[in-house]
Amino acid sequence: MDSLETRELRYFVAVAEELHFGRAAERLGMAQPPLSRAIQQLERRIGVCLLERNRRGVRLTGAGEVLLHEGRAALDATTAAARRTRRAGGADTPGGRNRLVLAVKAAGSHELLQKLLDAYAAEPDAAEIEVLPCGMCEQEGILRDGRADVALMHAPFNSLAGFDSEELMTEEQVAILPAGHPLAARKTLSLADVSDVPDLPLARWPRHGTYPPGPGPEIHDQTQLAQLIALGRTVAVFPDSARAWLWTEHTAVPLTDAPPVVTHIAWPAHSRSLALAGLIRTATQLCRARGWSTRRSA
Repeated sequence: MDSLETRELRYFVAVAEELHFGRAAERLGMAQPPLSRAIQQLERRIGVCLLERNRRGVRLTGAGEVLLHEGRAALDATTAAARRTRRAGGADTPGGRNRLVLAVKAAGSHELLQKLLDAYAAEPDAAEIEVLPCGMCEQEGILRDGRADVALMHAPFNSLAGFDSEELMTEEQVAILPAGHPLAARKTLSLADVSDVPDLPLARWPRHGTYPPGPGPEIHDQTQLAQLIALGRTVAVFPDSARAWLWTEHTAVPLTDAPPVVTHIAWPAHSRSLALAGLIRTATQLCRARGWSTRRSA
């Protein structure tokens, strides 16, 4: 047996995540006995034990761990396929117009984004573009699960693994400080200058749902960060394009030793969307016309 049904995967993932048949059955909206029978049938068909059951509860076997990982990915892929197909067919757009969702980091690459949207809108038969602002490093997950068709990603912060991409622009990084802080009067700074300031700890952004250790405040959104910097409570390191959202209470100072940030336009490797191909073509042409280098990566 080398094929699985989506229903079977949903059942197994629910049990594997809950490690309790009763809770899994409640989550699935079904009775427990048929769920137990379905999992037993799945184990017989595959020919391996997926769950160890005893009086203390349920736990995954090594094979069950593999199927949980692979099953989640498969279910995400089917959900993503349905979402992108509906958008491509105009199922949720007035008039049935093709629509693309573009995931971007909130307040990131503002100039590039505006010029790209304007240039693409002028193309014949351009699809409708919905811009989906994201938090720090959220574009990857949103692109994988089909909530977006394409994303502006920033290396080294975002992972491009599994995506096709085009490099659009490279920019240096700056420290964003309260305008009245002594460091704000400097012409340049180093990462060491801003990483250990007793009265101005570095802001902390979540990575994969967890915050790195440190004394700085945990940042949830761009507005919170802007206010905390203005109040003299934190400092942040951003690409130079972040100057577009600075307040008068902020100052941006170039960093001499921070790695450059490379902005990519990224999309699922298997995509066959003509509208998406048109948007990517517009992005690369725009960046070449402005003298930004473009290089294919995967």
